Amino acid sequence: MTAGKKFVKNTFSLASAELVTKFLGFILVIYIARVLGEVEFGKYSFALAFTLLFAFFSDFGLSQLTIREVASRKEDADKYLGTVSAIKVILSVLTIALVVVAINVLEYPYEIVIAVYIAGAYAVVNSFNLFLCSFYRAFEQMEYELVTRVMEKIIIFSLAIVFLLLGYSFIAVISAFLIGSLTRLVASLLFVTTKFIRPKLHFDRLFLRTLCTQALPFGLTTLFVVIYFKIDTVMLSMMVGDSAVGLYNASYNIIEGLIALVAGSFGGVIFPMLSKNFTASPERLRKLYLQSFQIILIVGILIFIFVQLFTFYIVELLYGSAYQIAALVLQIQIIAFLIVCVSTVTSTLLNSASMQRIVAIGTGFGALLNVCLNYVLIPQYSLFGAAWATVLTELFGFSVYLYYSTRLLKIDWGDYKSHISIMNENIQLTKGLFKQAR
Repeated sequence: MTAGKKFVKNTFSLASAELVTKFLGFILVIYIARVLGEVEFGKYSFALAFTLLFAFFSDFGLSQLTIREVASRKEDADKYLGTVSAIKVILSVLTIALVVVAINVLEYPYEIVIAVYIAGAYAVVNSFNLFLCSFYRAFEQMEYELVTRVMEKIIIFSLAIVFLLLGYSFIAVISAFLIGSLTRLVASLLFVTTKFIRPKLHFDRLFLRTLCTQALPFGLTTLFVVIYFKIDTVMLSMMVGDSAVGLYNASYNIIEGLIALVAGSFGGVIFPMLSKNFTASPERLRKLYLQSFQIILIVGILIFIFVQLFTFYIVELLYGSAYQIAALVLQIQIIAFLIVCVSTVTSTLLNSASMQRIVAIGTGFGALLNVCLNYVLIPQYSLFGAAWATVLTELFGFSVYLYYSTRLLKIDWGDYKSHISIMNENIQLTKGLFKQAR
């Protein structure tokens, strides 16, 4: 299979996985919000957001590191599968312990504590699923990710709907997530060990030390990203209440779906390609980055304009009149989505070029900035302050990534002729893809 056809196949697989899973997830969230109401929906959102803050400890950046390393050295895939799996088991036990201690120290009501326990187990299982997906992406066989993710989401969707129809609470809904994730884990283990490689434990101290050293920046980046995407929900719960959390997350779920569908799938496709070209062809790397930047920027702008024009209609259609305040929040958060689009491509470039420390430092300061902004803005502006805190944090992170990417590739952003030439190539590529589709 040629590189162009493989790119199209993998893009289609990831985009299809994102489209199907996010569509089902989106419909499910809307139904949950409508059935539970803003207060119960706020409790549900808090439980998932709270455990995500600890999910970093169960992976530590090992999944992202595995994609980069195995993509360039497939002969070591069995060593990464066996050794990293063993490390993740230990980390997962520590993660669950941290979640249990933290939620009990905060003295939340019993029902929220139980929900957090279940959500914590789901976060750990999901981290193993993401790790196994690393091999699909490293081997550029993303159709397996499509199958397992869609299967998981169908199970979650079906169980959650049944639980809600039977009158069960948000705790049962979170249990549906855990059941679906466990099923996906079994399927992923079968695919990886039968279609790709068998695990092999490798307890060489130098290898283990290298793993942890190289993975830490990836892990810290993930932690910091989760902080400034989820800490607002936790802080809103503590400082304002469950109703504000429900309204805020009604808007944020729209943004989260768009980010995963557009920025997430696009970044997942170009990461292994950028990693290979970093050492093989610096000029090709530069061109691929600029092409990706242009494509994601145009797509992001079109979505931004559409959402701004039809914000109130979108929220009314999805959630009903009880959630109209969420429309005002959405008008702010869609700005963050546009920034995330170009920021994802830029941070992916730095990660592929072994500059994950820069990304980790940038997101670390961004997370600190976000916490400070939320602390200042939420008491005065409630959920609107949390939304603006996200926008300002994303803008800061993108500025850092763009600065170092420009230095790395020696890009002259004022060279309009070069950018127009690349844009013409993008147009020709798009036309070619349409012809193939027909």
